[in-house]
Amino acid sequence: MNNKSLKLLVVMLRAAQTVEELLKKDMKTYGINPTEFAVLELLYNKGEQPIQQIGKKILLASSSITYVIDQLEKKGLVERIECPHDRRVKFASITDKGKKFMDFAFPKHKERIEDIFSNLTEEEKDMAIEIFKKIGLQQ
Repeated sequence: MNNKSLKLLVVMLRAAQTVEELLKKDMKTYGINPTEFAVLELLYNKGEQPIQQIGKKILLASSSITYVIDQLEKKGLVERIECPHDRRVKFASITDKGKKFMDFAFPKHKERIEDIFSNLTEEEKDMAIEIFKKIGLQQ
């Protein structure tokens, strides 16, 4: 690994850590953690989902998804729905309370993301997207 690659790795990881910390802090103001927010965002934007599939869609271990759904259910933001065709399958669905929460929180969250990246031009954002896609497609 040459020095530029090593420096790139360190800078990229530090930037990701900074963004993650800022978003955690933002979500904490809503009384929710980033994983719970990711599940709510998925259900809010895509509708009910099979619980077994949610982990893959938000990059969360399947063993953790049950706990997250339990927490959201306790808060009244999500409910479980039985699949009428297959008793082994359960869906997670956002409740009316969850929709109201996201109607309030999601626009503010998007605004916070805009703030985080406000020091980049649109061209720099496009370039970063392409660069990170290129890195992410390596396996």
